[in-house]
Amino acid sequence: MKVHHLNCGTMRPWGTPEGLVCHVLLVETDTGLALVDTGLGLLDGAAPGRRFGPARHFVRPAFEESETAVRQVGRLGFDPKDVRDIVLTHCDADHVGGLADFPWARVHLTDAEATAALHPATRVEKGRYRPAQRAHAPAFVRHTPGTGEAWRGFAAATELTGISPGIVLIGLTGHTRGHAAIAVDAGDHWVLHAGDAFYHHGQVDGVGKVPKSLLAMERAVAHDWRRVRANHERLAELWQAADHDLLLVNAHDPSLLASARARAGSWQGPDPAHH
Repeated sequence: MKVHHLNCGTMRPWGTPEGLVCHVLLVETDTGLALVDTGLGLLDGAAPGRRFGPARHFVRPAFEESETAVRQVGRLGFDPKDVRDIVLTHCDADHVGGLADFPWARVHLTDAEATAALHPATRVEKGRYRPAQRAHAPAFVRHTPGTGEAWRGFAAATELTGISPGIVLIGLTGHTRGHAAIAVDAGDHWVLHAGDAFYHHGQVDGVGKVPKSLLAMERAVAHDWRRVRANHERLAELWQAADHDLLLVNAHDPSLLASARARAGSWQGPDPAHH
């Protein structure tokens, strides 16, 4: 499958000079298109309070229409109607903002994350899951990772054959109650999109200093900080293994997005540095 690496939302948090991106995968399958996360959507800029919440004052999203997934899909020459499936790492606002731009698409996520979004139980959950993001009544397709075969040492994995063979949902709870990573077979390599399992490349490659503001935010919103730390360690092991057939990315690190685009070898959306 061909994988396009898109930035669907530039953010400029305080104390983070390089800024953040919303790294979204657009996957060409044999039966249509699929997205991994959606980034920010067309409606977010008009109602940031209801759709993004107070966190917008810290992360400072740009809300650029040109960066939305639906506009980028069109610029790449595809019909947005061909986006039939969306696979979510989790339901934070900066990952689901574009859901309403593809109201016909099936939305795949872990059962635990769907339950958390629809029935938030903690103060953090009640703050992070925005009902306005689901006002269009998206069609949730719930999955329970762990019912399939293990994937590269991750026991909680299930292949989403209903979309296409080669798309795997991997449970990585910690950041949220039902957070997941998504692995996609890109032909000569796999792309492992770790979502918000880590924020900055320094947490897995040991290179560079992780901004303190990001560390503070990561801990403040974590559902289970012990599991977040364990995920860091497991993903760092993958990084150190340096398998050529595995590309590890996350949702927000601009340098990992740039590396992924360089490996893909083609223009895939506006450069976040230009905003």
